[in-house]
Amino acid sequence: MKGSRRSRKSLRAGSRELDPRADAVEIFRRAVAAADPRQAVLDRVRVEGDHLTVDGTDGRVRIPIPPPGRGRVLVVGAGKASAPMADALEALLDDRVSGGLVCVKDGHTSPLRRVELREASHPIPDERGAEAAERILGLVTTAGEGDLILSVFSGGGSALLPLPAKGVPLQDIQLLTDQLLASGASIDEINTLRKHLSRVAGGRLGVAAHPAAVVNLVLSDVVGDRLDVIASGPFSPDPSTYAEALGILDRGGLLARVPCTVRSTLESGARGELPETPKPGDRSLERVTHAIVGSNCRSLEEAARKAREMGYRPLILSSFVQGEAREVAKVLAAVAKQCHASGDPIVPPACLLAGGETTVTLRGHGLGGRNQELALGLALELDGWPDIAGLSGGTDGTDGPTDAAGAVVTGATLSRARAKNLDARRSLAENDSYRFFDALGDLIRTGPTRTNVMDVQILLVAR
Repeated sequence: MKGSRRSRKSLRAGSRELDPRADAVEIFRRAVAAADPRQAVLDRVRVEGDHLTVDGTDGRVRIPIPPPGRGRVLVVGAGKASAPMADALEALLDDRVSGGLVCVKDGHTSPLRRVELREASHPIPDERGAEAAERILGLVTTAGEGDLILSVFSGGGSALLPLPAKGVPLQDIQLLTDQLLASGASIDEINTLRKHLSRVAGGRLGVAAHPAAVVNLVLSDVVGDRLDVIASGPFSPDPSTYAEALGILDRGGLLARVPCTVRSTLESGARGELPETPKPGDRSLERVTHAIVGSNCRSLEEAARKAREMGYRPLILSSFVQGEAREVAKVLAAVAKQCHASGDPIVPPACLLAGGETTVTLRGHGLGGRNQELALGLALELDGWPDIAGLSGGTDGTDGPTDAAGAVVTGATLSRARAKNLDARRSLAENDSYRFFDALGDLIRTGPTRTNVMDVQILLVAR
């Protein structure tokens, strides 16, 4: 049963007037703030005398800090959030940091005093990222048993440290990345390929750092918070294989289309002619301590708190959302409609929350990103349901090759679009969600947030 067509823009819950469209944006901003990378490091890493105490994935760990003259503390890393993560370590350790280097996406900088900062291209890698990766590999290779390496990795780290395997030129990695993104491949699949075509990913940086102690601090941007997938796991053992990488290309119909150097490298590895990435149990990685300092789950929990403060009953549906963006939109809209019609799974006013990372298979030649495409799918599904608002946004502040994080819609979005002669279905068919929402003023622009814990979807249901 469709929602009643009431003209009121806001609805009362308790003592507060609800405005689902505006409220969704406020809740999204709280979710992004909860992923602040600097604070995330400070919450889980402390200096206690001559030791570093880390809340790691396997419990609390105390690691000696090398005394001056007897060892170095090096900070290395890459990702959209790595600069503020490095800044937190400088604040904790001050002049005990000997140096280091982190590589960030263009524009995602923070002032650093002792750690060198480089910028590079994302999501398509460039020469600047390759040079930064070469420098970092050289730094960790020189580390000895008395040194401590602090690594800071977040979403975007794979593209920002593109040091190709021998015999594979960077331009072939660039072409492969473009092909994978256009094919709708998942981040797990993309990173399986990256790990087997890199000299630093898939645990290889950790092997190069042995026997130094390593504290690997990561801000998760992948479903399930898998350490081997986040930034392609430069310090993590890799359970995937060359054969699996070939299988991904084959299933995606890309095997005959990828650059010949990519295919020949993977085939050589599958035949055992190249060494595999280090696997779980590899002794070269035994001195690595891992800590996930931030994740999509934490942002959803904070979003739920904000929604409750605003008068909504929150319900986190999942932080494991994957799949084609337009199809995910249908499922989320269906849950919101059920909530509106029957109060199931939660009685309105309600805030339904989800997170993860969807994909888009390019069919047209428009402009947009997965969050804008998901939002456009929501607009189509929620047409005529005035008491429901939906939002999909990337916590990094960017969605695809655009300046927007995502978009917000309501049950009235399509009627507004029709008044402007905008065709939502045609825009979706052309993957042209950006221009559709830009014309309506419904894009969410936060600018670079310098963090990344995947995407957040918010559906507000009010009566």
